[in-house]
Parts: sequence; structure tokens; C-alpha cells
Amino acid sequence: MTTSAPWLIIVAALAIVALLFLVMRTKLQAFIALLVVSFLVGLAVGMPPSEIITTIEEGMGGILGFIAVVIGLGAMFGEMLRVSGGAERLALTLVDKFGEKNVSWALALTGFIVSIPVFLDVALVILVPIVYSLVRKTKKSLVYYGIPLVAGLAVTHSFIPPTPGPISVASIIGADLGWVILFGTLAGLPAVAIAGPMFGKYMAKKIDVGVPEYMMEQMRNVEYDRELPSFRSVLAIILLPLVLILLNTGSGVFLAEDSTAYEILSFIGDPFFALTVSALLTFYVFGTRRGYSKEEVQQITTKALEPAGIIILVTGAGGVFGEMLIQSGVGDVLANAMENANMPILLFAFITAILVRIAQGSATVAMVTAAGLVAPLLETYDVSEPMLGLIVITIASGATAFSHVNDSGFWLVSRYFGLNEKQTLQTWTVMETIIGFVGFGVALILSIFV
Repeated sequence: MTTSAPWLIIVAALAIVALLFLVMRTKLQAFIALLVVSFLVGLAVGMPPSEIITTIEEGMGGILGFIAVVIGLGAMFGEMLRVSGGAERLALTLVDKFGEKNVSWALALTGFIVSIPVFLDVALVILVPIVYSLVRKTKKSLVYYGIPLVAGLAVTHSFIPPTPGPISVASIIGADLGWVILFGTLAGLPAVAIAGPMFGKYMAKKIDVGVPEYMMEQMRNVEYDRELPSFRSVLAIILLPLVLILLNTGSGVFLAEDSTAYEILSFIGDPFFALTVSALLTFYVFGTRRGYSKEEVQQITTKALEPAGIIILVTGAGGVFGEMLIQSGVGDVLANAMENANMPILLFAFITAILVRIAQGSATVAMVTAAGLVAPLLETYDVSEPMLGLIVITIASGATAFSHVNDSGFWLVSRYFGLNEKQTLQTWTVMETIIGFVGFGVALILSIFV
């Protein structure tokens, strides 16, 4: 495919602008927008319609072969944990162990762990009654406890698999999940500390709010004395897939590829195997063993696939977008433009993710879209596996920052914390931006060593 460089640059610019304006409020619109922009890019550079269709099929199929299974298993895993009360058990135990003076740190850690298998919005709904109880008991601002909790939820929602965002980006750019987990944890912990307990304590002095009156009825209906699963079982099953995946990555670093140990660790640490085992254990430990019938477990897990379905489609469309940029030659032009401007790939990834995030709101969609733009550039760069992991965290950081009124998370926090728009911008938006920039800063520091 031969086209002049200036024309390709114009096509690339138009494609990006069209994408930003087409992707509006919902993930369904994002799915359609990504497909439309991909099709327009192919037409603009003169690809035959049959080749465009083939590229779309290859891009969609290539990415979903991995993503559909992983996101589906992760969603079922998280839903079973939610229904069993595992999230509440984790929170109540950590709050008790940390003591009253360090409750905000306990809530931050709770959010950080719970959001690994459970979607952010679901986890907030589950755990916010605990925040309400603490506010009524201590008379402190809800912000003091709420911000640490949502900071922990937000970090792992964007940084650590098997949540859809980092899984999708890793698949699109070909990053190893073990490196993503490792770097996501290294970047996520300081981000949680600064944006959570530290920032929450500061903002609680400026914004003093109690439990919203319209949420009081929900508090009265919460039953904490029901039998909950053990803390150890909850923590062990959440961490199991992460440990197995990290063993897989470590085997590639420390063991010879022809060794038996390498083959075993590679197998048990493959995301398919790790999440399948974890999901099956969850069905048994939190389902069958606690009195759920096979039919009830099936109903619970089937329901979990409803929100996962649209995320899988959006991710597939992101794969189509990236494949179209590669096949059309637009990716080469972007790479040359970056090289001429001496722009590091991490900076490009971060800025791109921020722009898409501001334009359309969803962190997951911003991550998928930015990954589609970054993926073609990797064809011309010699990028190591650890560096690919850092690119995932960089994209995640950019896609987290600057959440505002077009993000559903903004309104969720506003409602459950009883904050007006200005207060939500001062708390949630600033918190998300702190997470993004701290994550990016850590990724830049780590890039010096990889």
C-alpha cells in the first residue's frame, strides 16, 4: 500500500479526531465508533472493501481468542465472590486488624484487593455501607473514609489484571500479564497511598459531609451478622491467579526454556489455566460448599457475563482499530512522526490515553483506544517484554486521570457520597488524576531499569 506521507498523516489525524467525537457516553457507542473509524481509515488509504472486511475479521478474531475467555472467567469469579459476601469479609477483617486510627489505610487496601476480581461500581455498592457505619460512629467526614476506598478500587480497576482494562491493553500490544501485574502493583501502591488516605485526610478538612439521607434506608437493610466466608479463603482465592501468572513470568526469566520446571510453571501460570482453576475453586468454596445448588451457581455466573459482554466487544473493536492502522500504513506514519519529534513512546501512550479519557469518559474504552494507537508503533521499535508491561501501566495511568462529568464513576461517587458536582470534581476527579500521574511517574522511573 503506497500513499504519500502527508496524506497518511492527514488520514491519521482525521481518524483520531473522528474517534474522539464519535465515542460519546456508552460502551456500545464506543464499540460502533471504533468499527466505523477503522472502516474509514481503510477507505481513506485506498484499501479494497474486501481487504477492509478481512482486516476487521482478523483484528476482531485475533484479540477475542484470548480476551473473551479471560474476561468471562474473571467476571464469573468476581460475581461469585460478591454474592457470597467475600468482599464484606475482607473489609471488616482489615478494618478490625488495622485499628481505628488506621481505618483509612485498611479501606484503601480493601479497595485495592476487592477490585481485582470485582468491577469497581459493584465493589463500591457492596462496601459503601461499611463507610457509612464508620462515619456514623466517628462523626468524621465521609470523604475521610470514602476517598481511600475508591482510590484502592480505582487503581486495581485500571492497573491489575484480570480487570478488563489492563487485560485488554496487554492483549492488544502483546504484553505479558506477569509483568503487568508486577508493575501495576509497584505503581499502584504509592498511587493508592497518596491519592487515598493522604489526599482523603486533606480533603476531609475542607469538605465535611455525612451519610446522605437518601442512603439511610439502604444502611438499615444491611446485615453484617450473616455468615460470611473466612478471610483467609477470600484472600487466598483472589491472590491465587495473580501468583500463578507471576510464576509463569518468573519461569521465563530464571529457568531454561527446555527444562521440566519451565514447562510446568508455564502451563499452570497461563492466564487460561490460572483463571479457570480460580473460578472453579470459587464456585465450590463460595458456592457449593456454602449451600448453593448447581443451578443457582449457574444463574449467578450467567448473570456475571452480562456486563462482561459489551466490554469484550469494545476490546475486540480496539483490536480491529489497531490492526487497521497496521495494515493501512498509518501506524508507520505515526511512528515516523514520533521519531522526528523525539517523543518517547511512554509519553505518547500517556498523552493519547488522557485525550481519549477526557473526550469520552470511560477508563476502559480510553485504554482500549489508546492501545489501538500504540500497537502499530511497536512494529518499528525494539521493545522488551518488561517495557511492554510498562506501556500497559502508562496507558492505564493516562486513562485514569481527569475523570469528569462524562464518566459514570463520577456520578456514582457523587450519589453515594452525597457530593455536589463541584465537590465531586474536588475529590474524585483530583484523586483520579493523582493516581494517573503517580502511576505514570513510577512507570517512567522503572523504564530506566528495563
